[in-house]
Amino acid sequence: MSGGQRHTEPVDVHLILRRETADGPQILLSRRAGQVYAAGLWHLPSGHLDGPHEDVVTALIREAREETGVVIDPADVRAAVTVHHRSPGGASRSGHFFEVRRWKGEPRIAEPDVCDAMDWAPLHALPAQMVAYCRAGLDAYSAGARLAVHFQLPGDSIAFDPGADRLRLVPDVTGQAYAARPDAAVVEFAEQAIGRITQWTDTSWAREESRVWQVHGVQGGTWYVKVHQSERFHHREVRGLRTWARELGAAAPRLVAADETLRAVVLTAVPGHPLHSTVLAPDRERAVFQRIGALARRIHQSSPPTARTGRKRPGRRQGRPAPDRGAVASAAG
Repeated sequence: MSGGQRHTEPVDVHLILRRETADGPQILLSRRAGQVYAAGLWHLPSGHLDGPHEDVVTALIREAREETGVVIDPADVRAAVTVHHRSPGGASRSGHFFEVRRWKGEPRIAEPDVCDAMDWAPLHALPAQMVAYCRAGLDAYSAGARLAVHFQLPGDSIAFDPGADRLRLVPDVTGQAYAARPDAAVVEFAEQAIGRITQWTDTSWAREESRVWQVHGVQGGTWYVKVHQSERFHHREVRGLRTWARELGAAAPRLVAADETLRAVVLTAVPGHPLHSTVLAPDRERAVFQRIGALARRIHQSSPPTARTGRKRPGRRQGRPAPDRGAVASAAG
């Protein structure tokens, strides 16, 4: 051990009070005010340990009650992520972020001298004016990481700045930063296409070697990243997205990027709900299938004519190739 005084730093706790809505998860944020650090910026309810007598879970429950008025049972506290942070001024600290989905009471501003607003925010669309340290913890949490480093540099803003994002996720014992993400090459490919991704949600169907993720970008926006099970499937779907799918307009996703080596694509998200495993009333089901039929007709009509070969294939009209089923699935789904 080197000589000199041992390094010490503050330990703080952060509350991710989470509720589920039809538009996705939301978290509670408070806006700092008065003679406090980062006044005017949004932050999670948080605070420091009172001393060596207090553990991090006890401190979280106390801070939640003092700042928001909610009462939390220790059994409902879940460890989310730990962030080792350094501020632009050079001081470091360790922050423990905890998720809580059950509580008693309605959140309110309980300390008006240091908080002038409190509101729920979509987890995938956080406000721009946010403390960078807090934003780093939430981005790491959304990504499923367990440990992250956020060391800011002198001159960095206290507020979150996408151009100076210092978040670094530390891989766990499996070698992955988080289990929901694909391998590093696919992550790099996707982020080169759309920027840094803060949340990966596996939405794959039960199909061997084929994976699909819904992703959210650091500045908002939703896309899908897909890794195909074979070169044949990859080429078929990419061809369909570059040709027939364009004729479907807003009903079909747009191809943002494709990588033949990785067999990966990045697609725009299409509004609506997947039909997979959905049970519909008969009249609704009939309308949905009529809509699928109309989309399939547009795909047929958009395909270029081909030269006759002299051989007829049973059940297929000459002059137009069969529609790519992968493209139909992408356009309809």
